[in-house]
Amino acid sequence: MQTGNLLLLLVVMIAGAYYMGHRRSFALARPLGGIRHLHSLPFYYAMRTAIWCAIPALVVLGVWLAFDDTLIRNMVMGSLPAASQPVDGSAANLMLNQISNVASGALSPASVSPEIAAAAEKLNSLRQLNTMAITVVVIVVAMLGTAWGWVKISPQMRARQQVEKVLQTLFMLSATIAILTTVGILMSVLFESIRFFGKVPATDFLFGLHWSPQTALRADQVASEGAFGAIPLFVGTLLISAIALLVAVPVGLMSAIYLAEYAPARVRAFAKPALEVLAGVPTVVYGFFAALTVAPVIRQIGESIGLDVASESALAAGLVMGVMIIPFVSSLADDVITAVPQALRDASLGLGATRSETIKKVIFPAALPGIMGGILLAASRAIGETMIVVMAAGLAANLTANPLDAVTTVTVQIVTLLTGDQEFDSAKTLAAFALGLMLFITTLLLNVIALHIVKKYREQYD
Repeated sequence: MQTGNLLLLLVVMIAGAYYMGHRRSFALARPLGGIRHLHSLPFYYAMRTAIWCAIPALVVLGVWLAFDDTLIRNMVMGSLPAASQPVDGSAANLMLNQISNVASGALSPASVSPEIAAAAEKLNSLRQLNTMAITVVVIVVAMLGTAWGWVKISPQMRARQQVEKVLQTLFMLSATIAILTTVGILMSVLFESIRFFGKVPATDFLFGLHWSPQTALRADQVASEGAFGAIPLFVGTLLISAIALLVAVPVGLMSAIYLAEYAPARVRAFAKPALEVLAGVPTVVYGFFAALTVAPVIRQIGESIGLDVASESALAAGLVMGVMIIPFVSSLADDVITAVPQALRDASLGLGATRSETIKKVIFPAALPGIMGGILLAASRAIGETMIVVMAAGLAANLTANPLDAVTTVTVQIVTLLTGDQEFDSAKTLAAFALGLMLFITTLLLNVIALHIVKKYREQYD
């Protein structure tokens, strides 16, 4: 049985275990005078039985799947004659690929040596045996767990405490996995960045004014060592993000204030979902719109008044990116403003303040932490955007503050450096990890600022 079908069968068995535990709890409670004589509700007895069915079976399945393929491959390679054994790891991987291709039917057994054909046949037989074995073992473990959980049900059992303890452990494991994943990402980026800084001085990377990571094929060529000054990338990222925020923040905040405080219910019911549709449009569509519509219009307007505008400009990318992140500011700000207690509005209006004064003096300060959170989320979204910049701003690493020139960003260069077959021993490829580390630090600083703002302006209401 395939793993997907086995999981579906396991779900059915878990549901059956829940039903059996529920029925048994009622059967035990009936002679005692009802479920009030049970220590816990029938739901908890049923959940305990389902947990005993699910967790042991899932643990066995996970451990089995983690090691079965490696064991099968080792057994297949060990069955080869001594004369056919590979001499190193590369030859072993090549032979394994060849055996797998024959086993899957991609290669004909007649086109390979008899030893490879026999190994492919053994691989298929071991895989079939493994599939049957894992199916039987998981089903048996699930049945034994169900039986154990069903037999142990008694009126005095503290089922609720046991279920809550298991759920608490699962929640703690989930949080631990999230934290370890973050630490793993940071460590992988940090170690590769350290390797990069071993090849390129950190001062050249952080303060260099020229970015040209391409290395020459011969030592006598120009820029044979490459240039890894990241200042043009940082400036381009900040320039495009600033333009996007200048568009998104005013429009998003004003639209949120209108929808939350002024718009009739019928207008709000239509306008809010329509505005949030912008968040669901693929970024490549925004990129096409920026490259084919916005950029030519900006260039025509600039040329009409005597300005030199590049065909790909930071202004075009920033404007379209600002439109894209409007929902991040508007939706969050609207939710936060709506959550401000109505009593504050009534008190301000009762003291004679106008609606606009109430918004400026009462509602906006109360909602400021949430509004700043939405703005910083939009800023992070703008800093991490890639497709719009590629299509509308180009790939040129120009050090300029002119929004009419072509620029590039950190994320675009990361994609460019890691596209295609790369050697992870060259400074060119490792530069992508150093840029990723800079993005991580930038995001961390934004989060610290957000926490500071929330802590400073947090308001507590009864």
